[in-house]
Amino acid sequence: MIADVPHNHPLLVQFREDPYPLYRYLHAAAPVQWSDVLDAWTLARYADVVESLTDPRFSADRTPEVIQQDYGFAKSMLVSDPPDHTRLRALVQKAFTPRMVEQLRPRIGSIVRELIDRIATRGGQFDIITDLAYPLPVVVIAELLGVPPEDRETFRDWSAALAASLDPLVSEAAAVRATQARDALHAYLRGIIAERRHAPRSDLISALVAVEERGEILSEPELVVMCTLLLIAGHETTVNLIGNGLLALIEHPEQYAHLRETPGLIGSAVEELLRYDSPVQLTARIASTPLEIGGQHIEAGQWVLPLLGAANRDPQQFTAPEQLDLTRNPNPHVGFGRGIHFCLGAPLARLEGQVAIAALVQRFRALELAGKPVRRDQITLRGLKSLPVVVPA
Repeated sequence: MIADVPHNHPLLVQFREDPYPLYRYLHAAAPVQWSDVLDAWTLARYADVVESLTDPRFSADRTPEVIQQDYGFAKSMLVSDPPDHTRLRALVQKAFTPRMVEQLRPRIGSIVRELIDRIATRGGQFDIITDLAYPLPVVVIAELLGVPPEDRETFRDWSAALAASLDPLVSEAAAVRATQARDALHAYLRGIIAERRHAPRSDLISALVAVEERGEILSEPELVVMCTLLLIAGHETTVNLIGNGLLALIEHPEQYAHLRETPGLIGSAVEELLRYDSPVQLTARIASTPLEIGGQHIEAGQWVLPLLGAANRDPQQFTAPEQLDLTRNPNPHVGFGRGIHFCLGAPLARLEGQVAIAALVQRFRALELAGKPVRRDQITLRGLKSLPVVVPA
């Protein structure tokens, strides 16, 4: 939705800085609420969010316009329904299974050690986002796809512009920036794809090119859009997971110490960090038929915004939801969504988060804030621009 964003609108302000008081209000007073500003229903209850993500009457095909370029038309699997979604996802699913991702553990560990060794030379003060949370997933997804090392930083601005366009309200200026970034990234990817046609390598882009050449399973425009999604989604969520997670641990030093003393807890710790301050706060669906959810009637064609961050703090689903508890079990959070659109990269994000957070906690017995964390100026993807920290003497 493109609009002149009312920057003082309380929904946007609270989402950006601290959405959780708003979520508590919605849970108590308006779990299913129509917003004239957003022109959509917001869903705050866990049960309603899960229903909206798993009931096929809620369509993910929420952008009627297709991505149009001079080389054709395509939609991302992110905004596609079956059978298109099924076909597109199947083409890359095998590369992101837990077994395949686990094979990346040694390389991820090597990158993390290199980054933390570099941090350790900086006199005890560094920025978690700049020095760890951002470079790790960028290197990993770039190596997986086959993006040349010298080009890894090129798509940072493109990624930020495209990520900002995921918000429910987008200014005309932000929409223009996103279009320009998309066009530039697509042109860049077409160049890499052309290179892989001529000289294939052992990377994911080469594998997708081979699939496309075997016979119209993946069209050229779909190939470009697929690579765009993998490049952007392959690092945005993980940056936010590591940044938000480490901020939460720093703000709860007893939990930081517990994780340091019990390193085997890292698996459940990352799940709790995903629940406690979700990297993705909301998504969108469209009702394909009239239906009822949470006692409210939804007309066909109306938007619903499942608030993943609110669902993960629902007191009807989680005991003491405002409490950070790294031992929480069970922990059926929706940080990666649910249903057929469950995050394709979840195994990779989990692994990167586990390796990075565990290594940092083990290297430094404690961390303290060295300044005010700076939030990114967007609400769908909740993350930090900067997280300055210092190792206490």
